[in-house]
Amino acid sequence: MLKGKKILLGISASIAAYKSILLARLLVKEGAEVKVIMTPAAKDFVSPLVLSTLTNNKVLIDIFNEDSWANHVMLGRWADAMLIAPLSCNTLAKMAHGQCDNLLLAIYLSSTCPVAVAPAMDEDMWHHPSTQKNIAALKEYGNILIDVESGELASGLIGEGRMAEPENIVFFLKEKFFRQNILKNKKALVTAGPTYEPLDPVRFVGNHSSGKMGFALAEDLYEKGADVTVVSGPVYQQTKYKGIKVINVNTAEEMYNTCLQLHDEMDIEIMAAAVADYKPAAVAPEKIKKTNNSLQLELAKTNDILATLGARKKHQFLVGFALETNNEKQHALDKLEKKNADMIVLNSLKDANAGFGFDTNKVSVFSANGDNVEMELASKKEIANKIVDLVIKKIHA
Repeated sequence: MLKGKKILLGISASIAAYKSILLARLLVKEGAEVKVIMTPAAKDFVSPLVLSTLTNNKVLIDIFNEDSWANHVMLGRWADAMLIAPLSCNTLAKMAHGQCDNLLLAIYLSSTCPVAVAPAMDEDMWHHPSTQKNIAALKEYGNILIDVESGELASGLIGEGRMAEPENIVFFLKEKFFRQNILKNKKALVTAGPTYEPLDPVRFVGNHSSGKMGFALAEDLYEKGADVTVVSGPVYQQTKYKGIKVINVNTAEEMYNTCLQLHDEMDIEIMAAAVADYKPAAVAPEKIKKTNNSLQLELAKTNDILATLGARKKHQFLVGFALETNNEKQHALDKLEKKNADMIVLNSLKDANAGFGFDTNKVSVFSANGDNVEMELASKKEIANKIVDLVIKKIHA
């Protein structure tokens, strides 16, 4: 999303400036071109040499430097976005009142691009009425505030005022400024993770799905402009995109009912969850005690989410997942036809480093029109990107 984007990174005098080193590195790693502007006092907190090395651009500090000057007007027009992180209490006050006594402020006042700020200060300074008034003024001017986080502060206190973590700031920039429009106005539903079918108040029948693939798909859909809802079983996965709606469920029945409630309004449905095919026919009201050498369980079929959505689909593009251990291709093709899906993504447990628990995956994608695309082992983020691109190609065909 940030590849080729031009970002001005402003750094003011705060102990949190050490985070700007990682922030600059992450932005460059994402493919952005980064130019750093520092206030003169910020040099006491972070080295211009380090930032210049990481960004491959000269760090700008002074408006005048020997016989040359930094053209703040052109710099303000060069960027796709300006980010000031950290934003100190002092620089905040100057921005709120239009002061211009250093290069960073001159560029800010000359910028024509969106501006985001990530404040950093101690808790009492953050909550002071004058600070909050200055924050309100910046928002009124159209600047975007990246909320402070809570935790240990430079004073040793615990509270609000910490600059947002670099990873969170990068996701914030992507979400606010750089989402694509290719799926704009499209609504997408993604299921993720396992389902847990209770045996008693303590135990359950489940599987090893981590939800990584489903959340990667949801984030890629969102980055491409879709309005995304995730229905997730019990997982540790979280998305850093605040705009993605996550509905947490436990059982196959809960996932089934939730998907049906959402179905009619969706344009794209990707069923990536590892839903239990069977559940205990009866749930014991108390913990089952170990009294015998064996225990017999009666299992009942769960509702088939993919088949139900396939039977009810109208305009929706429906994608299912198949995890197989033998005769993989035939089972996937059978599922594609029987469930009335538009696309099936096949995982084989025979493939090393793919499937449950791994950060990587290897899949085969079968489409209802007979297309077959093989995707070699790659990160689940990369696989998600390729799957979503295939979906886009199909719905725009």
